[in-house]
Amino acid sequence: MVRLSRAQAQERNRARVLEAARAEFTDRGFRDAKVDAIAQRAELTRGAVYSNFPGKRALYFAVLADLAERAETPSNPQRGTDRREALGALARAWVTSTGHDPLARDLLAEVAAEEVTRRPFAQLLKLDALLLSLALEALDPAVPPLGSPPARLVRLAEVVLAALHGASGLATAAPGFLEPFDVVSACEQLAGLELNDWWAPPPGAVVVGQDRPWTPPSAVDLVRGSEVTPDEDGVVVVLGLNRLAAAEEAVRNHVPTTLVMVTGTPGELAPLARLVLARLCVSLRQAFPPRAWPRLRVVCDESGAVAGAAGVPSVSDETETAIRVEAGRVVARAEGSGAAHAVSSGARVRT
Repeated sequence: MVRLSRAQAQERNRARVLEAARAEFTDRGFRDAKVDAIAQRAELTRGAVYSNFPGKRALYFAVLADLAERAETPSNPQRGTDRREALGALARAWVTSTGHDPLARDLLAEVAAEEVTRRPFAQLLKLDALLLSLALEALDPAVPPLGSPPARLVRLAEVVLAALHGASGLATAAPGFLEPFDVVSACEQLAGLELNDWWAPPPGAVVVGQDRPWTPPSAVDLVRGSEVTPDEDGVVVVLGLNRLAAAEEAVRNHVPTTLVMVTGTPGELAPLARLVLARLCVSLRQAFPPRAWPRLRVVCDESGAVAGAAGVPSVSDETETAIRVEAGRVVARAEGSGAAHAVSSGARVRT
């Protein structure tokens, strides 16, 4: 019999706990599920469960994230060629996904229960809206009036996401009330909604010059669902989960950007972040052609390894740091509010 390494044994136990938790939540619901019962199903001790997950809610988020990330996708998806078709395809993928799984019926209640989950959830939805708007803008660019700032579609994306999340909530709370494909038709109609949406650049932070190697570890890009090494020229923005709206400050300057999401409580909030991103991005990849996929890479840095490589050894949900990378070296850095915009806009570097 081959002896497993410590890391392999931990990974095996984690997988067993997730599978047992999924069965327990499916059979009993989140409220009535018991950690002791999950341990028994996994044939592990209660301590082994807690060594992998800090609590039942964290385990619930992790189960839902795992399901969302592993959702099956069609081999030949019918992607939209314009805004209307793409939003219809997005809604169609959404209403047939795990977002309508009864297992998720307690998700919003658990998120709403405490400020520690409400704030990052709101910011994660802001990030989702940015990603969807970038896809819509790339697919069907809006032409602003002469002399006007570039138009964006974030507010439209927020309305679409409100409709989709609302439909998911009703599907679990009031089965049969809403015809799912009426949601598809409604999202198609939203494609023509005009909301006069503009974006104004924020005040910039102080940019400090640097010169050191940039050797980040590989990580999973949640937008594309594939592993990447974020070592290309561009901007890397390290944002705590309460600061995610600042991602727009980098991408509006049309610089290749990697967003590194960090949190002070990775055991619980990192699975929530992965879940929210997966529910959108799995559907987005089915609905939009690859040329329209957002040119923003998003990494959930649970271990803090990518942030550490960027010179941010200690992270929290309020972290905001940006670096500029050129030819494999960090050449500029800014911290605090406005850091992403300052670094991505090429603001003057203070030596």
